[in-house]
Amino acid sequence: MTREAGRRDGLDGQAVLLAAGLADLTVSTLNSAVGTLRGLLRRSDTAELAAQAENELMARGRLALDRYAAAPPAHLEILARHAQARKAAGDA
Repeated sequence: MTREAGRRDGLDGQAVLLAAGLADLTVSTLNSAVGTLRGLLRRSDTAELAAQAENELMARGRLALDRYAAAPPAHLEILARHAQARKAAGDA
């Protein structure tokens, strides 16, 4: 057996171990999620809980859109509005 063949077997072995570890993590995560879901379905206030979750998600969506989608007003536009307001206040 050459060194290159030994390295290849080592890498293959590492790949198998990584895949097995990932599979085990996936299965345990799914088991945990299923257990949580079963617990939620047993609750008597499931409809209320779903409505609260929907409201919270909508609020988070509004905040995200406000944070990222809305462009702030242009600096010169703000200055022009302030100047116009001062001019209107002086004329009155």
